[in-house]
Amino acid sequence: MFKAIRISILLLVLLFVVLNTWLTQKRSTDWNNSLRMKVYPINADGSAETARYIASLSHDTFADIEDFMRTETERYGSSLERPVRVALGEPISDQPPKIEPDASVFGVMLWSLKMRWWVSSATSDQDSIEPDVSMFVRYHSEGGQIRLENSLGVQKGMYGIVNAYAGRRYAGTNNVIIAHELIHTLGGTDKYEPGSGQPQNPDGLAEPQRKPLYPQRYAEIMGGRVALAADDAVIPKSLKYAVIGELTAREIRLTD
Repeated sequence: MFKAIRISILLLVLLFVVLNTWLTQKRSTDWNNSLRMKVYPINADGSAETARYIASLSHDTFADIEDFMRTETERYGSSLERPVRVALGEPISDQPPKIEPDASVFGVMLWSLKMRWWVSSATSDQDSIEPDVSMFVRYHSEGGQIRLENSLGVQKGMYGIVNAYAGRRYAGTNNVIIAHELIHTLGGTDKYEPGSGQPQNPDGLAEPQRKPLYPQRYAEIMGGRVALAADDAVIPKSLKYAVIGELTAREIRLTD
């Protein structure tokens, strides 16, 4: 009898988690209310330089993410004044769990569970009201000359992990990556070639009807880069050079 009760309780908890996740995802893309995203800075390399940069961060650092989302949702017919509201959280000292490059299916599942637990526990002491999207930005010293790990955005859990450089001259490109991962949490998919990073034609291009096709003037946010040629592309310097393409807009329910 006790075993049956325990299993029933676990099933109810699982049902509650699944239902809550579904409702959160549904509400996040109805575009009737502002989506609350909170940015949590992390000193990824432990350097004093990175710590100083994190201390200089403010809401203004991420303001163009709000501007980008407002401009693009308006373009698709939304009248919401601030579709995304960005808040800056307190720095977090804990590093997120790592996943091995050759992880098995079970390893990925285990990592996913660890991440869900880490996301909730890492911010529990500063969030009386949980944001809709939690974005953890791991800053690295710009003088480190290291190749940053890939960033990610997870819809089931509504969180993102962004690897970024510490330094004002990187703020624009950092925000492009943050916006990219934000769109992932809303259901947007990548639109670039995994190996080369080249935007896919046509859905990864900002102007697929442009003649001549190259060079493109803007980046489709989920294509990630401005395509200069069929085999050459660059990350835009800021969100002023990015747009939400039609397929991405359908994926995040901005349009039918």
